[in-house]
Amino acid sequence: MAQKEASVAELTKNFEGSTAVLLTEYRGLTVAQLKELRNSIRQDAEYAVVKNTLTKIAARNAGVEGLDDELKGPSAIAFVHGDPVAVAKGLRAFAKAHPLLVIKGGYFDGAALTAAEVNKLADLESREVLLAKLAGAMKASLTKAAYVFNALPSKAVRTVDALREKQESAA
Repeated sequence: MAQKEASVAELTKNFEGSTAVLLTEYRGLTVAQLKELRNSIRQDAEYAVVKNTLTKIAARNAGVEGLDDELKGPSAIAFVHGDPVAVAKGLRAFAKAHPLLVIKGGYFDGAALTAAEVNKLADLESREVLLAKLAGAMKASLTKAAYVFNALPSKAVRTVDALREKQESAA
């Protein structure tokens, strides 16, 4: 009993400390394949095989709802502490190479996700790519602004020169 309570407490802590949770079924995968999967997403997530009943209790304790229907069969959860998009991409890539891994759903930003929504999450560009694009757009905007600010004084100087030449030719 104490073992189960400790497991629930640890799972609850994992749910509370995660930015997202991605639920999978691993039926038929070898221990070596599970280790390979863990290593592939280790930078952004902790991948753990879980007991469904204890996970349901822990999710409820952490305020995570909507996973109960998916917690059937052999389940494993990626507790995301980094980039959820990178983890979703990693799981999807692994599932393509090892069709026995099934993405069942997840929980992100206060809402349950279906398997299709997890795949949509995997279709997004990573945080780094989005930040690079934003930086590029900002740099382009700053370059345009600098050009405009530099163009204004030179245009004013040309206008003043034209007016001076006009006055000199009129005089």
